[in-house]
Amino acid sequence: MTGYWTDILAVGFFALEWLVYTITLEHTAYGRDSLSARMHVYREIWVRNLLNRDARMVDMQIMASLQNGTAFFASTSLIAIGGGLALLRATNDALAVLGALPVNLTPSPALWEVKCIGLILIFIYTFFKFAWAYRLFNYVAILFGAMPPADQRDTPEAEAHVIRTTRLFETAGRHFNRGQRAFFFALGYLGWFVSPWVLFVTTAAVVIVIWRRQFASNAWQAMGS
Repeated sequence: MTGYWTDILAVGFFALEWLVYTITLEHTAYGRDSLSARMHVYREIWVRNLLNRDARMVDMQIMASLQNGTAFFASTSLIAIGGGLALLRATNDALAVLGALPVNLTPSPALWEVKCIGLILIFIYTFFKFAWAYRLFNYVAILFGAMPPADQRDTPEAEAHVIRTTRLFETAGRHFNRGQRAFFFALGYLGWFVSPWVLFVTTAAVVIVIWRRQFASNAWQAMGS
């Protein structure tokens, strides 16, 4: 029973760290100075510059590259879900491999299946985030196509279109970031397959790595304040 409580605490720590990091990044003043937040500013700059151009083929090509990248991650999530289901199906084989190791890391079959189901659920969440981001990027591409011509850039209708396009663009980027974040935390979750104590360490390591990328990386410094 003590071992199960350790597992419960480790998973609770994992979920809490994910939740706190997400809230801090997306809903606090501290998060408004993150790399993602700084990039949101340039989305609006891009849309406003787009309004000043009559030739917008390059903008649509860049938009297509964003869509293709999102589609890649969505398909990767489906592959990961399949891998998780295969791992769940091969419970007995996996436990036999773990039992042959010099260190006893063999959990009960029920606990192993719980771990596999948790991993599958993370990747299902990841797929939905990337799939929704892909659809939102499609909508942004439509709004790009509906952008008023350059000679109408000073009209109230053009300003309203810029605002709605920027808001939808930011939402698409936010969901894409959530999907990537779930991928990172899924890597930390793999530590649970070794030990709940390893899950504590891998969760903390993931938080440190993604925090550094958002608030202390070279890319963050390059974007200025």
